[in-house]
Amino acid sequence: MPSRTDPIPVTVLSGSLGAGKTTVLNHVLNVERELDAAVVVNDMGEVNVDADLVERESELTQEDEEIIELSNGCICCRLRGDMLDEVGRLAERRDFDYLLVESSGISEPIPVAQTFARGFEDASFDPTGVYELDTMVSVVDAYSFWKGFDSGRALTDEAVEPDDARVPEEVLMDQIEFCDVLVLNKCDLVPDEELAEIEATIRALQPRAKVLRTEHGRVDPDEILDTGRFDFQRASQSAGWKRELQEGHHHDDAAAEHGVVSFVYERDRPFHPERIAALLRDLPDGVVRAKGFFWSAGREDVAMGLDKAGRSVRAGPAGVWLATLPEEEKRRYFAARPGIEEDWDDEWGDRGIQLVFIGRQVDEEALASALDDCLLTEEEMDEAWDDFSDPFSPEGQRELALADD
Repeated sequence: MPSRTDPIPVTVLSGSLGAGKTTVLNHVLNVERELDAAVVVNDMGEVNVDADLVERESELTQEDEEIIELSNGCICCRLRGDMLDEVGRLAERRDFDYLLVESSGISEPIPVAQTFARGFEDASFDPTGVYELDTMVSVVDAYSFWKGFDSGRALTDEAVEPDDARVPEEVLMDQIEFCDVLVLNKCDLVPDEELAEIEATIRALQPRAKVLRTEHGRVDPDEILDTGRFDFQRASQSAGWKRELQEGHHHDDAAAEHGVVSFVYERDRPFHPERIAALLRDLPDGVVRAKGFFWSAGREDVAMGLDKAGRSVRAGPAGVWLATLPEEEKRRYFAARPGIEEDWDDEWGDRGIQLVFIGRQVDEEALASALDDCLLTEEEMDEAWDDFSDPFSPEGQRELALADD
């Protein structure tokens, strides 16, 4: 453990409601008896049940301020400043050597990591130099994952605040894609063959993380404490879809064995907006994840983004094409990333399609063919694109939810 002058290492536990975060936390606190820790427990509800459970099952107490309870919001958004205020107050006493943070079931891990790694402008306490993010851990319920695949239902059943545009499946994907260690919990409830398929899918979504199979949250504390695994820059670039965009078509043996596919679809002409919208509403059930950018005819001003997580599919404006920028800005991009200029089209610049699909038992050729059918034909290339009906930009709406949340 660090000396009293070293930065305090931090492990953050993320995972959907019921995945077993609190069980993992209590197991670590009870097994690692020499661990001199403080704990932050975040709960979306007004009553922080998890904090009470940690207090009952460990030697830590809320009265002695070893357990900090943050309720009625998430530490990834509404409670970021409150969390920093509390851990700043803890740091002033400095009577512990490790900080464990359990986030709520719908907390997105990247903002939480940013809060510790870079601070937060709305908080008076700067954690950098005082705390050091050591390990991001995501706990996944293997049984819910399996049942979600088999039934076609959502992978989680959590409720979200009405004003929260993020659906639980998207948050679950964030938790899988952004972590250093992934704890696949409740493995005793899933048959071995199905468990192997689930793990293969998870490894396709997150090839960088260490995957641990567990039952009842029994994880070796050394796997999530003082690992030194966290690297924000590397972690933020490590999601499976980004790897595919950077490295092209990829299968590892385990993924292929269990029917998990991961491939890139790239084209240099636009989609017909109505045809691609119809296809996105009816993607094969086996597609677990899809993400990237595409060109929709008639919307040459913006790059359209696709984000599919489980059954939820969202598509809409997600930035601008470099071709729309002033010449001086384009020159700066070319200087910083020479590869862009090499692929530059004289007429259309960087406009094009670059999408990644990850899934189970997906017919790649059939899906690629269906996507090709959504491209403009030679005849349509010569038509007035502004005359096409645009389902991605109805009156007063910038983003279209293509499937029920």
